[in-house]
Amino acid sequence: MFGIINFEAFVLAGILLNLTPGADTMYILGRSISQGKKSGVLSALGISTGALIHCLFAALGLSILLAKSAIAFNIIKYAGAIYLLYLGIQLLRSKSQNNLEIEERKTYRINYRKVYLSGILTNVLNPKVALFFLAFLPQFINPDFAENYTPFLILGLTFVTTGTLWCLFLSFFAAKLSNSIRRNYKIKLWLDKFTGSVFIILGIKLAFTKQ
Repeated sequence: MFGIINFEAFVLAGILLNLTPGADTMYILGRSISQGKKSGVLSALGISTGALIHCLFAALGLSILLAKSAIAFNIIKYAGAIYLLYLGIQLLRSKSQNNLEIEERKTYRINYRKVYLSGILTNVLNPKVALFFLAFLPQFINPDFAENYTPFLILGLTFVTTGTLWCLFLSFFAAKLSNSIRRNYKIKLWLDKFTGSVFIILGIKLAFTKQ
């Protein structure tokens, strides 16, 4: 149907891939533990939105550019690495415990729009995700439909849907465990530092990723 072959196998393989820990998993866990359930959920939705964009790129054939052009690949890669390093440094520069307590009572607010957009950028600026869609999806598409975007979109949306459900579960689970911990500002400060360190490590890892 629609040029898709072995759809059941695709769904099973997709779920197993979703369950495999990766950069997106660490990002969502970091946000959920450090900033709570809402930040975790918005991070998960941002990651899913980024994956959806990659899916559209793959369907339109734009991902082939990343696969064939080292320059395009490196531009996206280093932009993503710099962005992750920026997020990490921002968290490492979190204010001291006393200042945080005062601001929490008065003006401290999490910019949830920024959290969502960060999730999108973190995923979109990872060229490996684009190459994954380009390499994985065609294995389940009839060669006669290789130039038809419909099977790409169906498979991509299926993968994004299962991935979103898993990411939302992760965000709820991590936030539930950390709610009581985050009420202690000193521990929250260290969680911010830990999350920032994770983002920096992910950024460095992405920077050294080869095409």
